[in-house]
Amino acid sequence: MIDLLFGPFIEFGFMRRALVGCLALSLSAPPVGVFLMLRRMSLMSDAMSHAILPGAAVGFLVAGLSLPAMTLGGLAAGLCVALMAGLVTRSTAIKEDASLAAFYLISLAGGVLLVSLRGSQIDLLHILFGSVLALDDPALWLLGGIATVTLFGLAAIYRPLVMECVDPLFLRTVSRAGGPVHYAFLGLVVMNLVGGFQALGTLLAVGLMLLPAIAARFWAADLSGMIPVSVLIAMLSSVIGLSVSYRADVPTGPAIVLAAGGLYITSMLVGRRGGLVYRLFRGRHLEA
Repeated sequence: MIDLLFGPFIEFGFMRRALVGCLALSLSAPPVGVFLMLRRMSLMSDAMSHAILPGAAVGFLVAGLSLPAMTLGGLAAGLCVALMAGLVTRSTAIKEDASLAAFYLISLAGGVLLVSLRGSQIDLLHILFGSVLALDDPALWLLGGIATVTLFGLAAIYRPLVMECVDPLFLRTVSRAGGPVHYAFLGLVVMNLVGGFQALGTLLAVGLMLLPAIAARFWAADLSGMIPVSVLIAMLSSVIGLSVSYRADVPTGPAIVLAAGGLYITSMLVGRRGGLVYRLFRGRHLEA
């Protein structure tokens, strides 16, 4: 079993780089996903993952498959969409989820069109679904930097962010930190989606952010447990997905996300905090 899971990482350098990149992403993205879930903003991350596509496409048109250009473009586009959606929400009667949905649909269509103007179908697939097995040293430095900034950023805004999840009205009455914390958190979401874009592509980056966070809810009751459990599930998904991808010769990004989906389904069935099996046996015990 050990050789089956870890053999490819011992033997091949590109597998080790892919594993390091996925582990770095697993450190930062799931904690962000936990807060998205608690704030009932899970689907917003999917919208933001599409929002970075036009910026990445502009970077691709300017410099080809250049990591710095596509990263800066994706980061700028994601932050722009987040700010515009917030501005529309505060200036009109449209709610934030509706404004984000509108902007992400426009962004997705515009990004695909921009890539199609110059790139091939292979280039479009690379942007949409990533190429985790082709991670190089600059990409690993980027993922490591994003993980570091995210963890320090969450530590800095942890208390007001938790309060905003629990009682945003109370936070607004006692402090003016609600707005800055909200936008700082959106910035962390965009950063992690840009990092996930390098490995898993725009369409799958959100999978490693949300699936471990949702699965962790079946094992822990509070943040002190949900965050480390979500990180552990994401890391396990990365190892399983990369190994299955190598052994079965299937696309790596989907394999990682499907591994996370399998762990989510397992958690939903046997998780000790509301899993189906646990609830079934608990009900029978109470009936007796």
